[in-house]
Amino acid sequence: MQLHNISKENSILNTFIAEIRDKTIQNDRMRFRRNIERIGEILGYELSKTFNYKPNTVETPLGNSSVNLTTNNVVVCSILRAGVPLHNGLLNYFDDAENAFISAYRHHKENPESFEIVVEYLACPNLEGKTLILADPMLATGQSMVATYEALKPFGTPKQIHLVSVIGSQIGVDFVNECFDDNTHLWIATVDDALNEKGYIIPGLGDAGDLAFGEKLQR
Repeated sequence: MQLHNISKENSILNTFIAEIRDKTIQNDRMRFRRNIERIGEILGYELSKTFNYKPNTVETPLGNSSVNLTTNNVVVCSILRAGVPLHNGLLNYFDDAENAFISAYRHHKENPESFEIVVEYLACPNLEGKTLILADPMLATGQSMVATYEALKPFGTPKQIHLVSVIGSQIGVDFVNECFDDNTHLWIATVDDALNEKGYIIPGLGDAGDLAFGEKLQR
């Protein structure tokens, strides 16, 4: 797997990362969602540099202009519910993309510190020969990302796979590196060192789904 940690170079991305982490600013749900969306736009721009392009001619009111346009057929897949703002950011740049949605959540058994990933809902177009962008804002253990891709396999084999996350743990990055082949790209805004005993990223930012959409009742 090819890792692209965008925070390795300073940019305006630092501001958005700081604001989604800041426990006072992140209380503004609208701003939190918008910052996740803007990070998705930045990551989408960066990954678009790996696409295939061909020359096209555009007719202006005063003449013709030549421009290279992408030939990739893109499918953006996000993991509900936390992935929705990140999905929207990617979709802002990939206007014609097809879309897939999947629910993957942690199911805790007797031990609250252990869990399994449960996939319940899935809506997906044909993936054969397309460019799959799999979006999950928090790459903690990496298990959700892997379980999601396993669930997508019956829909065809993508030509390219791009994993997109906002914050990851080094453990999660290492896990997906083992599970995806060398041609897969991981685009991530920043990577933290540790997970706590419950599998949450430290320092991270908290629960991205709750911060974006409000707290949920556990069942």
